[in-house]
Amino acid sequence: MKRLTILLLALFALAACHPEAHNAVSASALPDIYPDYVGVTVPATIAPLDFTIKGAQALDVLLTAADGTELRSREKGATHFSEGKWKQLLRKSVNDSIRVSVSALQDGKWTRYATFSIYVSPDSIDYGLTYRLLEPGYEIYSKMGIYERELASFKQQALIENTRFDGCVNCHAYNHTDPSAMTLHIRGSHGATLLLKEGDITAYETRTDSTLGFCVYPYWHPSGKYIAFSTNNTRQGFHVQPDKIIEVFDLDSDLQVYDVERNELITAPQVKQADIWETFPAFSPDGKTLYFTAAAKVAIPGELPNSRYNLMKVSFDPETGTIGKDVELLIDAASEGGSICFPKPSFDGRYLMYTLCDYGTFSIWHHESDLWLLDLQTGARRPLNEVNSADTDSYHNWSSNSRWFVFSSRRDDGLFTRLYIAHIDENGVAGKPFMLPQRDPADYYSELFFSYNVPEFISGPVPFNSIRAQQAINAPGRVPFGFRWSD
Repeated sequence: MKRLTILLLALFALAACHPEAHNAVSASALPDIYPDYVGVTVPATIAPLDFTIKGAQALDVLLTAADGTELRSREKGATHFSEGKWKQLLRKSVNDSIRVSVSALQDGKWTRYATFSIYVSPDSIDYGLTYRLLEPGYEIYSKMGIYERELASFKQQALIENTRFDGCVNCHAYNHTDPSAMTLHIRGSHGATLLLKEGDITAYETRTDSTLGFCVYPYWHPSGKYIAFSTNNTRQGFHVQPDKIIEVFDLDSDLQVYDVERNELITAPQVKQADIWETFPAFSPDGKTLYFTAAAKVAIPGELPNSRYNLMKVSFDPETGTIGKDVELLIDAASEGGSICFPKPSFDGRYLMYTLCDYGTFSIWHHESDLWLLDLQTGARRPLNEVNSADTDSYHNWSSNSRWFVFSSRRDDGLFTRLYIAHIDENGVAGKPFMLPQRDPADYYSELFFSYNVPEFISGPVPFNSIRAQQAINAPGRVPFGFRWSD
């Protein structure tokens, strides 16, 4: 009798998750799923796109590949697609679409929603991402770290956390997504710039008598022989308006290029002007141009709303490490009432993506911030309306093949930055972005009181020895940088 009862309960539970057993009513509307994966474009190696519907007691979701292969998830609350079967479905749908049929049990009734598609691009994506996770308050050094996420799964691991030292983990960057060439800045009483190269981690003292301070906002030269930095005298303030919370601004900033082989900082008067703030450097893929942003110095904090940065470029000779004499204005955003942040050229050399906000350099707390795209061949530029939202869309980076980009956005709740990935074709047309997949996404994101920050693509796992890094940070010694003026 006991076995029969268990069997009947199991059959009842199965039937309860099957909409046909409850005469599901068909609806013409698309399902309001979270995250919104309706009509997105994804790579063939992405983790399962699990989702939920707010208020649904159960979901019955059927995925169908182009060849008719099916994958079903019948769960309470959220889908739970098998990783192995999901990968098979993706492989069978490359350059085609997966059809998604959703039925939901809501208020005791089943509704069968209109079918939608997920397109599986033939363009590959890199192994994973690294990013900083931190609480969205900046008053004190709370727990934070740099984390690595494999995109084909839900696996996340810490590369380094500040629980082992007093300070803040900050700017990190790689050479064209190469995980073996990395820089990481540490702020606080144990301040240093860590350089990971050929498996070794070295802590550097990047302040010199001839520069403003520590080297930040790194960008690697494609040869691996140089790293462009800015050095910034940065301050922060807090707004009293409800629509603005935090403002970060520079009192001074300059550019310099680090010669890795000679252990020297290189700078020049044309990128170290007393009345100009230069910041956010980025090398072109051929290594012969250095992009950056620059603004005329204004009185801070009173004139902060008049602080607007333009897009600039200057030539660079990788043979001699020489910065060119002539600085060229590419986009005069200031005259149009805007300010440019984070210029990042695509690795194929065709486009340059940047963030545009009303003023300043701290676009991640500017709700008006949007992503823009500059065609480096034609000079045409436009807002990426296909990915921008009504809230902050900011810090971004390109995949190694320039067919994907990742960016941070506050569109989810207006408070926390989440990561979104979008496809972009050779003509600069972007697809609908999708949120970084998580298992049980609604629970995951509602319980995550950390913001994502500074996402970077990586082509493989980072060979980062956290114990060695902690030892280097906590040790009193630092390797000093040399200094020279560009010829």
